[in-house]
Amino acid sequence: MALGVGLIGSGYMGKCHAMAWTSVATVFGHVERPRLMTLADATEELATRQASTLGFAHGTGNWRDLLQDPTIDVISIAAPNPYHAEMAIAALEAGKHVWCEKPMATSLEDARRMQHAAARSDRVAILGYNYIQNPMIRLASQLIAQGRIGVVNHIRLEMDEDFMADPDQVFSWKSEKAFGYGALDDFAVHPLSLLLVLHGKIIAVVADMTKPYQARPVKVGEMRDVETHDIAQALFRTADASGVLMVNRSAWGRKGRIALQIFGSKGAILFDQERMNELQLYTSEDPAPLQGFRTLLAAPAHPPYRDFIPAPGHGLGFNELKVAECNELLKAINGDSDAHVINFELGLQIEQVVHAMAQSAQTRSWVEI
Repeated sequence: MALGVGLIGSGYMGKCHAMAWTSVATVFGHVERPRLMTLADATEELATRQASTLGFAHGTGNWRDLLQDPTIDVISIAAPNPYHAEMAIAALEAGKHVWCEKPMATSLEDARRMQHAAARSDRVAILGYNYIQNPMIRLASQLIAQGRIGVVNHIRLEMDEDFMADPDQVFSWKSEKAFGYGALDDFAVHPLSLLLVLHGKIIAVVADMTKPYQARPVKVGEMRDVETHDIAQALFRTADASGVLMVNRSAWGRKGRIALQIFGSKGAILFDQERMNELQLYTSEDPAPLQGFRTLLAAPAHPPYRDFIPAPGHGLGFNELKVAECNELLKAINGDSDAHVINFELGLQIEQVVHAMAQSAQTRSWVEI
């Protein structure tokens, strides 16, 4: 029987998960269509309404109802960050596979507990790092592995958006310390996931975090202190390369930028998520008159593009990457050891980097990982 799916949370990312579960069998013809069983949300009324909208058979105001339901095999966790650990661990202990949104947890200890729960279980547990599914990122990985840009020696990572750029924006949960450090764990985890699959682990960092605005309005005439940092930057080292990370949630004009610059002994690769269907490649091995960055457009030759679109240049979007991630999760559940996912073990490595950067910002010193 096809896998039964439970979903916790029906906001932005919950809807994204629901769309992926709905589309995965349509896009990837070999996949048996999942059964959308129960959606859990903050109240029974909201859950029932959203279950009907998103195609689930039932709604519940208690997420623990999913744990004892024998019709549910895998649980998507799209709840707020502080609840990830409790929900993921409970799901694994109940014998469910887990697809949990990033960041893994708001504390390193919780992330470790999640990884230990996954290691003790015979279930699959992955994190929602869908940017690694981009055909252009997979192509970049192949080009690096093939030595097309030689030995990588320097990497620059950036992520910027402007949804917190307005100083008059009302105080929200993203400015509460209970939800993490701010830009580091809300944002930096994404470019760090790309670094992990393209190059490898970070072994040392020195970082800084800043608040562009010290307080935000709660209502007219009342302000509340901002508890998180909307800007962070770090120097880092891997075994073979140096690097720079810069992230900013208050960068006017930036809408969804994840910029990578990867430099090697024979060339360079550039990528920007705002132009996610393009990759730029420079190789010094080209004849001198032809040397320069070439722009490669996503096409059927770049998996998994062909599963979505038969013609080059038409482009994929954010939600298609989530469908591709869903397919990789199903491959992992079916025993494919080469499934292209960030499991809890790899996710813990990302969390270790984030918390090392936060520690460095506090101690103003290099921290080894």
